[in-house]
Amino acid sequence: MKINRLAGVDEVGRGCLFGPVVAAAVVADPRTLPQWRRLGITDSKKLSPQRRRALVPAIKELALAWHISFAGVEEIEVLNIRWAALLAMKRAVLGLTLPPDWCLVDGRDLIPDLPYPQTALIQGDRRSPAVGAASILAKVWRDELLIRLERRFPGYGLASHKGYGVPQHRQAIQTLGLTPLHRRRFCRGLTES
Repeated sequence: MKINRLAGVDEVGRGCLFGPVVAAAVVADPRTLPQWRRLGITDSKKLSPQRRRALVPAIKELALAWHISFAGVEEIEVLNIRWAALLAMKRAVLGLTLPPDWCLVDGRDLIPDLPYPQTALIQGDRRSPAVGAASILAKVWRDELLIRLERRFPGYGLASHKGYGVPQHRQAIQTLGLTPLHRRRFCRGLTES
């Protein structure tokens, strides 16, 4: 099968105490992937926030299509984080304006009931520029959301730690309690409520 449209799919925010898990799907022409590599597109965790933001316009320009989606805190609580992350990734793929011929999905799991062929690729965000591009789009989108939510929920430090369970965040939860966007299951033992 000739693959003309390869989708990279990844999620961010799986290990956070706060906010949604966010996923992105990016469709690339496989012939252009060397160009993506030359730009330095890789795992978002390997890049500075400034570098990630700087790559977003290039990714959107090179991509044949891209889409960002998420699964909210309520879905994370009901489904668990693994299934919520897969749901967010499925929504990202199904939201593409151009259907992929094949999907490379970061991690061990395939996306259930996806109508396209797919391969689970451990460390896909490092191994495939298409998956790396998806990780960058998802990370930048989620980080910007958390920066905005800092204004709505002051005192938690969301703009700095992006919802992860760092000591500053855990202390704020003990002092201020949980917000509606905290993942209660993830925060067990941090409050008495």
